Amino acid sequence: MSYLSKKTVEDLNVAGKRVLVRCDFNVPLKNGVITDENRIVAALPTIQYLLDQGAKVILCSHLGKPKGEPKPELSLAPVAVRLSEKLGKEVVFAADDCVVGENAKAAVAAMKDGDVVLLQNTRYRAEETKNGEALSAELGSLCDLFVNDAFGAAHRAHCSTVGVTAFVEESANGYLMAKEVQFLGNAVNDPVRPFVTILGGAKVADKLNVIENLLNKADTLIIGGGMAYTFLAAKGYGVGTSLLDESKIDYCREMLARAQEKGVKILLPVDCTIAKEFPNPIDAEIDVQVVAADVIPDDMMSLDIGPATAELYANEVKNAKTVVWNGPMGVFENPILAKGTIAVAKALAETDATTIIGGGDSAAAVNTLGFGDKMSHISTGGGASLEFLEGKELPGIAAMSDK
Repeated sequence: MSYLSKKTVEDLNVAGKRVLVRCDFNVPLKNGVITDENRIVAALPTIQYLLDQGAKVILCSHLGKPKGEPKPELSLAPVAVRLSEKLGKEVVFAADDCVVGENAKAAVAAMKDGDVVLLQNTRYRAEETKNGEALSAELGSLCDLFVNDAFGAAHRAHCSTVGVTAFVEESANGYLMAKEVQFLGNAVNDPVRPFVTILGGAKVADKLNVIENLLNKADTLIIGGGMAYTFLAAKGYGVGTSLLDESKIDYCREMLARAQEKGVKILLPVDCTIAKEFPNPIDAEIDVQVVAADVIPDDMMSLDIGPATAELYANEVKNAKTVVWNGPMGVFENPILAKGTIAVAKALAETDATTIIGGGDSAAAVNTLGFGDKMSHISTGGGASLEFLEGKELPGIAAMSDK
């Protein structure tokens, strides 16, 4: 499916219309205070455009996992306050535990062009995650048009991402969603080559379909993180007490063979940073040493790539024209074990290639390490970007109207 053929917010005639916008306001809260407002900031361009065009803007989102019942600590009330400050105008909060209740109906009925209303946490209703028709119809009854700008929830067929589209005149992607589609879509389906993908993180199982899909698309696959040791085991190396998925050794062996057949380069660690045990707490001081990847002692575990591997990976990135990175190279939360992830992030920051970070831990790593502003695009959805890289259809985008 070509997601680029879907309508965007600028394809809609929104003046005087009630527009429901699905945002991703799933922000971290501590004692009712928002501790990271990146997702609120990311939603502003679409909201501001609609206001400038004279729309009546109704916002909805989930927050956390209330599992179908009202939980005061997961109310979107703090988001309404912060949004009001960011937009410089009042955002009316419709505090209905049933999401579409008397408050919401009254607030929407009273709207003038350029007004903003925020609904309560959509996951206060159990049928939200089941894409139930009742809630979809209730959401649809509040609006004329629907805009989905929540890429982080695009891989889920919920009432507020998919179901509502059956009850509106037209639906379209917001600016954030359109940007995700453009960057990820072009990278995977029409990359400027050489196309290098970097896969890290803990488990091979999480990335099986990504590896399979990218073997048909990429010129080089770089493997790091915990998943690398199953690949090393597939080459016949001992990996000590490192993370290992024994049930996937044959799969990794098959992938290495297929890559060779296709002329796709797979780079694996040539040296490793090892320790006696996993740091506890995760950022604790830890004694480490560096060894070649084929001589990890039986009683030691690898927790990061070594300096020679970091250099090998960085050199590969330097020659790339498109780079997609999903998953850190080691236990990046620990300063001693973050060197491999830092080296890769630095290489991406210094290249002229289009660099796309696939959400989740990779996004956290580049932002934490201070390289975020040097990347072409940092995806806002970990699970959604992974499924995109797998080549799966994302229902939250597929449901939008075609141009």
